[in-house]
Amino acid sequence: MNPLLQDLQLSFRNVVRQSRRSAMAIVAVTCGVVILLLAGGFIESNLRDGRELTIGSRLGHIQIARPGYFEMGQSEPFAYLLPQDSEDRMAIEQFPGVKITGARLSFGGLVSHGESTISFIGEAVEPDKEDALSPTLFIPKGKGLSLTEPKGIIMGLGLAANLGVDVGDTVVLMANTRAGGINAVECRVLGLFSTVSKAYDDSALRLPISTARELLRVSGSHVWVVLLEKTEDTQSVLASLYSRFSGKSLEFVPWSDLADFYNKTAVLLRKQVGVIETVIAIIILLSIANTLMMNVVERTGEIGTVMAMGVTRAKIMRLFVLEGLLLGVGGCMVGLVLGIIAAYFISIIGIPMPPPPGMGHGFTARILVTGGMLLNASFLVVATTLLASLYPAWRASRMVIVDALRFNR
Repeated sequence: MNPLLQDLQLSFRNVVRQSRRSAMAIVAVTCGVVILLLAGGFIESNLRDGRELTIGSRLGHIQIARPGYFEMGQSEPFAYLLPQDSEDRMAIEQFPGVKITGARLSFGGLVSHGESTISFIGEAVEPDKEDALSPTLFIPKGKGLSLTEPKGIIMGLGLAANLGVDVGDTVVLMANTRAGGINAVECRVLGLFSTVSKAYDDSALRLPISTARELLRVSGSHVWVVLLEKTEDTQSVLASLYSRFSGKSLEFVPWSDLADFYNKTAVLLRKQVGVIETVIAIIILLSIANTLMMNVVERTGEIGTVMAMGVTRAKIMRLFVLEGLLLGVGGCMVGLVLGIIAAYFISIIGIPMPPPPGMGHGFTARILVTGGMLLNASFLVVATTLLASLYPAWRASRMVIVDALRFNR
């Protein structure tokens, strides 16, 4: 028989022989893996949903603008306009993986209703493109923008509350024109929207880009927003765009560079996963090490006997390391199966969540278990189990044969 298979067989028999103690160690590993999968899957689901909400409510996958717009555009908004009708935009829309593009024009101004006047952030869009570009924009009251109502606008929930307006009310927008004058336009509120950022909702409104051009007396737009078929294609499409338009005066910015709130949230949540992994690793380390140390103590006489019969110290150490790995791998396999089953049923039911800080509405969370999480959990358990097995195995292999034979006699 193969020596390694023989050692595995002997180690398995020793694990089974101490059934109660082995079961406790396996349960500890199993619980650790299940907790890791559920906690990590909960966070991964929130990050995935938050990413798609961020992309689908405001940013798109890629934004295209004049170089310097994202750094200096707020102070010099009219210096970075893209042409209204551009062959480059048409070419971008034909790129593999690109679903649709839309022009947007950003500006600031004052909005008045009755005796109330407050400042706002305006985002002018193409109404016929927004159903595709902003599929996750949440409009709890009223309706979205329409080409048939060019003077219709939608407002963030916070801005509407601060101004005291509701769906159907008429407001007046005032802004500085390109020539330096002041222009105004009367609009009707079609709906109220909410995004992942409450701060944005407290100051933003959206309107058709034709009305914004009339208000600002300009043509063109500040950015072209690109929506892809799949978020995972962002970097590859971005590289292709850079290669294709390298000689053009265009800057291509992925959504991840613009989603500051999402990025900070992702960093915080991933640190929490790291803390959970550390705690679970310590639990597994102590469980396996304690189980093996007790096995070493109880089998001291046996160890002395087999060493007296010629079994090498290296083999003694190998047997105990294999025992630890069998406990860890057994608990890991059971934990992976139970974790996947638990994640599936919890996701069917859903987890109602209150609005997180910075968001205006709650959501239903789920558990998303990915292949990477399964591999990460398996690696964590195997590595921790191996580490936990080394000291007890070394202690067993370093025994003095005579002292071991006299143990408990």
